[in-house]
Amino acid sequence: MSEEIPKRQGIGSLEIGLSILNYISVAPKPPTLKELSGALDLSPSRAHKYLVSLLREGYINQVNQTQYTLGNSSLTLGIAALRRINPIQLSYEAVDLLNVDTDKTVSVTVWNGTGPLVIKWLDSSQPISVNVRLGAELSPLNSASGRIFLAHLPATRREELIDHFYKTSKSLPKHNGKPIAREKLQAHLEAIKQQNYCAFFSDYLPEINVLSRPVFDINGSIVTVITLLGLEADTDIRSGSPLFEQLKECADRVTRQVCGQQRREAAQV
Repeated sequence: MSEEIPKRQGIGSLEIGLSILNYISVAPKPPTLKELSGALDLSPSRAHKYLVSLLREGYINQVNQTQYTLGNSSLTLGIAALRRINPIQLSYEAVDLLNVDTDKTVSVTVWNGTGPLVIKWLDSSQPISVNVRLGAELSPLNSASGRIFLAHLPATRREELIDHFYKTSKSLPKHNGKPIAREKLQAHLEAIKQQNYCAFFSDYLPEINVLSRPVFDINGSIVTVITLLGLEADTDIRSGSPLFEQLKECADRVTRQVCGQQRREAAQV
């Protein structure tokens, strides 16, 4: 057996200070010195020294004389990090891994104002026969990604697109093989919004299942939708299935990267 790679040396005091910042950032209310020292297993006197340094550098502020919250220096860091985040690139990298891990066809779409636009498309080792490729604009109602975008649009714009579809389309949209009447569509879209995914079971492409999930930004808006496709015979996308969970983890991971994920482990002291 190969020897275990030793843990890299770091600066313990810096890690403790960052753990204090992380705890303050995720606390439901500004914590007190007692709460901080208890949560991070630090003596009150030791925790106080870190708080003094963080106060001095502007990373935290004191409120009500006993509680601590993030300060302007933390805000500056956060804004700088947000400016450097590229959600589309993060989505690309995520679907690269998803394609390898599942050997399923995957795609990334963005909203172009009237429908989803395919900006990334990766085939499986056994490509499926679909008339969709990079650069294609999909229907807002007859595509799984389109329904996710549609479900999250402002009400006025959503109704405009829906009205246009029902007036111009020769067939009704489908769900589980059944047509969706106009008066029942809103409930269907609301379910998609609440469940955070849309699945087609051979609804539009014969013997092909499609599953889409959104990636959100820090404001709760959709930035991309990640989609997985495969043959019905070997692509189980039902809730709780391995493929369902893999796509969920993929999209949720990108959302965490876009929005920021705090490191929750307490410092080792």
